[in-house]
Amino acid sequence: MGRKNTSQGTPATAVLAAAGVPFVLHPYDHDPATASYGAEAAQVLGFAPSKVFKTLMVEVEGKLAVGIVPVSGTLDLKAVAAALGAKKAAMADPAAAQRRTGYVLGGISPLGQRLPSPTVLDHSALALETLLVSGGKRGLDIELAPADLIRLTDAVTAPISSVQATKN
Repeated sequence: MGRKNTSQGTPATAVLAAAGVPFVLHPYDHDPATASYGAEAAQVLGFAPSKVFKTLMVEVEGKLAVGIVPVSGTLDLKAVAAALGAKKAAMADPAAAQRRTGYVLGGISPLGQRLPSPTVLDHSALALETLLVSGGKRGLDIELAPADLIRLTDAVTAPISSVQATKN
């Protein structure tokens, strides 16, 4: 996997470049009318929805955390809470998520957040050679190895998606 880091610099790409992690940028023309940013990325870029992951901010016991799940599924709030040692979680307030991460909704990357948060990656990612996550702005995804994402975000893995990718 090559490194294509030209004019698409974001805090997420800066983290990857500084760590020497191989990644590929996948810019695309974002449609402002889209209802689902992740599904749009999968469709426009031509990747299976099980390979493109969405970054969702949740509130667990009064603190923000990150859940990363394939766009083919939905975040299981009880499962993400359990993975973080709590009883329940709720979706974070959008304004709080944007302040915490420094990114806009639809462009929140798990990488390069203003203030890092505890992170849980759906375990289906472990079966993939590479996955895509937001690159830090709408219309930009980053492809990288799941192990690099886990290492750079200090993520734990757990079954947190209500629809799991099929196993080969």
